[in-house]
Amino acid sequence: MLRYSLKRLLSLVISLIIASLVIFLVIEVAPGDPASFMLGINAQEDTLNALRDELGLNQSKLERYLTWTTGMLQGDFGTSYTYRTPVAQMVADRLWVSLPLALFALALSTMIAFPAGIYAASKRGAPGDVAVMGATQLGVAIPNFWFAMMLVLVFAINLRWFSAGGFPGWDEGLFAGLKALTLPAIALALPQAAILARVMRSSLLDILNEDFIRTARAKGLSQRQALWHHALRNALIPVLTIIGLQFSFLLAGSIIIEQVFYLPGLGRLVFQSISQRDLIVVESVVMLLVFAVIMVNFFVDLAYAWVDPRLRSRT
Repeated sequence: MLRYSLKRLLSLVISLIIASLVIFLVIEVAPGDPASFMLGINAQEDTLNALRDELGLNQSKLERYLTWTTGMLQGDFGTSYTYRTPVAQMVADRLWVSLPLALFALALSTMIAFPAGIYAASKRGAPGDVAVMGATQLGVAIPNFWFAMMLVLVFAINLRWFSAGGFPGWDEGLFAGLKALTLPAIALALPQAAILARVMRSSLLDILNEDFIRTARAKGLSQRQALWHHALRNALIPVLTIIGLQFSFLLAGSIIIEQVFYLPGLGRLVFQSISQRDLIVVESVVMLLVFAVIMVNFFVDLAYAWVDPRLRSRT
């Protein structure tokens, strides 16, 4: 297991290095000058050069890349061009919105998908299975931003159970924070739950057709016992893959939902920074999100090896 973990860790480091190069180069070649954006089109050239020197924009791309990466390794993400605030502080403030939102949505998705997928697999071909598959098809088809607006219309405007947007902050208490994140989490969780439930059902059905399940049934186990004691654990590998990908998506891809609910999260920060040409914020936040995605995949790989020890000997 240690050898397997070290190989995965080496792959993680290489992936991070390549990702940092790609992110830096892609953002640096984007059109627009941050100094011109900040001072306006009528700014004098000497004033622009002075601001570029202050922001480090007149350095070579190699120097800027090395300054950026070495700073990140020390926990220094630089200073925002627009707000003149440390990027690390901006990210930390918004991470306390995006991370709980992603975890909340993932928990809801898993709580819905696991029972639904297991029930559908145990009732294959029955009306219950058809109903679950129909519901998941609908969940996949509905855009989450449209569903988010419907949630606001029903539960915020008509019933007034929740606020239509905004975040009061965790200083107001855990209940107030979770209440503000409930509708966004539901909007994010619905399509993910539909996908996860279908994967769970398909994986379980594949395992239930294996020879060792038939042997267990021949020894007297009921279908329910064979499913819970033998099939479920073996069916978790593709499910863990989807859960890892979903968490990465929920953390990095909730820009639209954060815009709909006016949440001060990482997605909204990236959107605002792009429009303001605040390159250092965009680079740092995107790199942080890529790091989160790669780390999630790393832990998913370790979970694979825990669920199926045979994988350790194949690498």
